[in-house]
This record gives sequence, structure tokens and C-alpha cells, in this order.
Amino acid sequence: MALSSPSFFSTLNTTSSLPHFHAPKLSSSSHFPITPSTTHLPLSHKWRAKVSFFPSFLKKRKDAKIIKEELLQAIEPLDRGADATLQDQQAVDQIASELEKVSPIKEPLKSDLLDGKWELIYTTSQSILQTKRPKLLRSVTNYQAINVDTLRAQNMESWPFFNQVTADLTPLNPRKVAVKFDTFKIGGIIPIKAPGRARGELEITYLDEELRVSRGDKGNLFILKMVDPSYRVPV
Repeated sequence: MALSSPSFFSTLNTTSSLPHFHAPKLSSSSHFPITPSTTHLPLSHKWRAKVSFFPSFLKKRKDAKIIKEELLQAIEPLDRGADATLQDQQAVDQIASELEKVSPIKEPLKSDLLDGKWELIYTTSQSILQTKRPKLLRSVTNYQAINVDTLRAQNMESWPFFNQVTADLTPLNPRKVAVKFDTFKIGGIIPIKAPGRARGELEITYLDEELRVSRGDKGNLFILKMVDPSYRVPV
């Protein structure tokens, strides 16, 4: 589950054998060892053992910067995911998976880079994208803020409704948290206590100073960019 509110707050034996050789018959007076000749072995047989390691050796892992550029290019025309087809989602997920493998921060819940306000630039969550609403009634921008020291999180919608929700976080491991929402704010002003069922989990799978990739317990992918590292979530 993303840090998104439920209901009204809809803001990861076929190997060929060598030929059988028959040694030439030598006279009994010969003292030379009888050794099969490999002079006429096909080149593929003679070099197979020596070059078998080349494919894995030559497949160098891409640099994180290059993968990030590919990811941003892939999501740019997708309106944060609202216009993404199934094929688009699969392509973005594949690139995101590559990026997750080279995350420079292995324990994001111990990193200051997680702190601050992030803008959601892509997700597969249809509830957050509000795709069932007319486009004019969808939130223009969505933000998510996290503070590691207080274990607090906040989701915020922009115009036209400016809804918000805050949550407590409980670490499950160095990358994953349980999320328990506590207070909704209609229009960012009117507080409403969240129901007890408003909870989920979120795993941070990639993190650097400008980009974060997360996955929710419902299978949704979230890609966010940092916009304000100084932002503090209300306690």
C-alpha cells in the first residue's frame, strides 16, 4: 500500500561431446605415446571451454545515472501514469527494476536522503491518479513527505481539493515500513480521524538525493523526485 489515503483521499544433457578419436596403429617397435590428435578439431570445440565465461564478463551493469535518464524519458509522456498502457507500465517497471539493483543507499530508513517533500511523478495506482474522475477534477500534483527521525509521513494533493493525510511509520526492516494513517484533512483544513483499517506497507527500493522508487503492498509502483529536503511532517 502506498502512503495514500483510502476512499475519498485518492491522491519490486544438451552439451555436445568431442568426436571420438581412433589412434593410428603403430608398430610394436614404436615408443611414442599414442595421443589423439586435436589438430583438426572444429574451432568451436577447441575454444568452447576457454570462451564460455565471455557472455557474463561482457555484460557490464549500466550506471545508475544512465538508467535514471531512461526511466525519466519513459515516464515523461505518461501524465504521471494516467495515460500509461499495460505495455508502458511493463516497460517502466523493467527500467525501475534495473535501477533498484544499483541503489546507492542499501538501508534508506537510516539515510537523511529520505527526509523531505517528494513530488509523485509516476505511479500505477489508479486511485491516486484519480482516473475515474473527469480530468478537471483530478489533483494536478501529488506530494509525499517523510521524516525518518519522527517516523512520520504525509500525503498532499494540490488543486482543486488540497486534501491531506498524515501517518505513523513502523520500520519492518531497513527498507520497509508499516503505515498507519491517523488524520485526514479535507481541503487541508478540516481534520477527520482515520479509520483503523487505514493502513498498509511501503518499501523504498531506490534512493538517492533526487529520486526515490517505492513499492506498495498492493503491487503498485511509485516514482518520486525530491522538491524540498527541509520539509517537516506535522507531528
